[in-house]
Amino acid sequence: MKKPILLVSVLLTAIASLLLLGLRPQIGPAEDYANYCAGCHGENLRSFIERDWVHGNSWGDVYRAIKSGYPDEGMPAFDTTFSEREISSLTDYILKETESITLESFKKPAGIGGIISGAEFDFRLDTIVGGEGLDIPWGLGFLPDGDLLITERSGDFYRYDDQNGLQGISGVPEVRASGQGGLLDVVVHPDFEENHYIYVSFSKPDGLNGTTAVMRGRLEGTQLMDTAIIFKAEPSVITRHHFGSRLVFDRDGYLYVTVGDRGRRDEHPQFLTNHCGKVHRIHDDGSIPADNPFVDTQGAVGSIWSYGHRNPQGLALHPITGEIWENEHGPRGGDEINHIQKGNNYGWPEITYGINYTGTVITTETHMEGMEQPVTYWVPSIAACGMAIVGEGVYPGWEGDIFSGSLRFGYLHRTIMEGNEVQGEEKLLKGLGRLREVEVGPDGYLYVTKEDPGYVLRLVPLL
Repeated sequence: MKKPILLVSVLLTAIASLLLLGLRPQIGPAEDYANYCAGCHGENLRSFIERDWVHGNSWGDVYRAIKSGYPDEGMPAFDTTFSEREISSLTDYILKETESITLESFKKPAGIGGIISGAEFDFRLDTIVGGEGLDIPWGLGFLPDGDLLITERSGDFYRYDDQNGLQGISGVPEVRASGQGGLLDVVVHPDFEENHYIYVSFSKPDGLNGTTAVMRGRLEGTQLMDTAIIFKAEPSVITRHHFGSRLVFDRDGYLYVTVGDRGRRDEHPQFLTNHCGKVHRIHDDGSIPADNPFVDTQGAVGSIWSYGHRNPQGLALHPITGEIWENEHGPRGGDEINHIQKGNNYGWPEITYGINYTGTVITTETHMEGMEQPVTYWVPSIAACGMAIVGEGVYPGWEGDIFSGSLRFGYLHRTIMEGNEVQGEEKLLKGLGRLREVEVGPDGYLYVTKEDPGYVLRLVPLL
């Protein structure tokens, strides 16, 4: 009886060895796409449809992109993950599937014009702007007179009102609208009625390199005047991804700015000598508050408020407590929601619940002394983007809950909270499309932006 036991033991050892060597079970190209590609390119191959492919769309172009990657653009190489045959099959799958999908099928988001059921109540989804004129609306700002400010990643900037529709705003900074870069977030100064200041974050060209920057300007009608760069992240690097960048004012008038790690995870997030992989806190003119946590640390960047972040693309002021909360993209798995506090280290890349896009291990550590745990995390990644926390008065039962857009799965994620503790979740607006921004307006309603084609939508409860 010893021989069968020995054979089983040898077999299990062999299987374990193969897994440790990174070898995978053989599955089909659709499953490979879902597991390895959909997090960035969409569950339904949306990023490939009826648009220019940066590196070409021939069979050879796609094959080379999968095999060798474009690391500076956020596309990893899969030559050690897939066999030659698997790369060929995945190339065939992408080219075949994209032939049969058109933009027309994405024109009208699911749920618009009908009643949507939620756990607490039903609601409708009203179109504020949409269908024409917008492509990737990245940020929303609310002016005191009720007008909307909308940034487009391409670099266009709009003011919207019901009477005049979308009106282009002049005086916008030059942006590097490439990869994940472009014109990003917008926020209105708390004292706008007195000073007319607004702030935009963007990917600033710097020779062949680029970086995250924030510009302040005085908005007069549809013109930005007296503009100045008040924040610029250093160093500038050649990569086209992980810029961040969200902007939020707190109740004391401090401006918070998120900056991604710029694809340099081993060089940036854990070091206080650079701006990348951080949440920053500055005065409204860009100067450094004297009570920031690292202003007296030799060599440290004085604007840093927290560090150890990967790519924060959601930032929100809690309407009840006044505290700052953030969500960020993990790699493959490990998207996070964090309660941001002064001077804390949020761990990336020393601890993470994610792995590399290629399936290899970043670290086996998920906890480490001196590093904060996320309030919650997602595996698989939902590609969290945009973030809002609901206050009191409009959505009974949603008070204090956190809402995040999902770029990957195309829904609005509700994280149900009791104080600072997660109690559950609900997935709303399934099938709507890639949600880029989530905001609570001055009227207390939730606003979301859907991309490609671009929509600005408002959730209205039916009570």
